[in-house]
Amino acid sequence: MNTGRVDAVRVSKRLSYVLRHQPGSVGLVLDDAGWVGVDALLAALAAHGLTLTRAELEHVVATNDKVRFALSDDGARIRASQGHSVGVELGYLPQPPPAELFHGTTERFLASILREGLRPRGRHAVHLSADVQTARAVGGRRGRPVVLRVDAAGLAAEGASFSRSANGVWLVDAVPARYLSRSEACLSCHRG
Repeated sequence: MNTGRVDAVRVSKRLSYVLRHQPGSVGLVLDDAGWVGVDALLAALAAHGLTLTRAELEHVVATNDKVRFALSDDGARIRASQGHSVGVELGYLPQPPPAELFHGTTERFLASILREGLRPRGRHAVHLSADVQTARAVGGRRGRPVVLRVDAAGLAAEGASFSRSANGVWLVDAVPARYLSRSEACLSCHRG
């Protein structure tokens, strides 16, 4: 397999766009669970200027550090693990969360979040991380990171339903502000 010619980051971004947000941009329609045939995806991408072999696609899926994509057990279909802005039902079963979860953001959004809580905005769910390091990396994609601690146990006790995506991201409909606090573990992110 010659995957040296593939820019995995560029391909991953394109796959995220197509499989999470705009499948119609390449003429595809996702099924109700977000799946599309691998052959159909490869043909659609090629028709829109991104030619990949099946081996190259499988390499991008297997080596994506955030495990953004999943192949079906038979390898015939592919979907994004979470983060959709199009209507899909991923089928993740509700499960009890750990006592604490974390959310990475930046300083410019902090006041609004602490006032209004976390909402999914254009996605189907709020995305939460199981650890401070992952949340810090997520927040750091858009500037200096701020990590918020989420009282997941308290939120679950109030009746919120949590699920966990195939790549380990915790999903919940919303997090009211009363369940959020700034993580002390990340205060050093803002010094010096």
